Amino acid sequence: MSEANAPAMAEEARIPAKPFRKQYNTVRLDPESAERQGRAARLAFEALGRDAATSFLNGHDAALGGRPLDLAVASAEGLAAVEQAIAARKAEAC
Repeated sequence: MSEANAPAMAEEARIPAKPFRKQYNTVRLDPESAERQGRAARLAFEALGRDAATSFLNGHDAALGGRPLDLAVASAEGLAAVEQAIAARKAEAC
């Protein structure tokens, strides 16, 4: 191998800086919305159990007027309404 070919070979062997960087194409939640989502999910799972919590959070709730998880993420008032609905469901189950 000659000295003249060394720079060309070094250039070919160069590895991209971040080959495994994820490309996100969807909108990510802001920190406050993510906190409300986590709080609603945690409370529901603790109060209702996994299956009931999943069904409740992801289904349409007529009393709340929407999908509880979406309402909790949207605003603090939505989270408060979802928390009250979870407490009511827990009381009914007891």
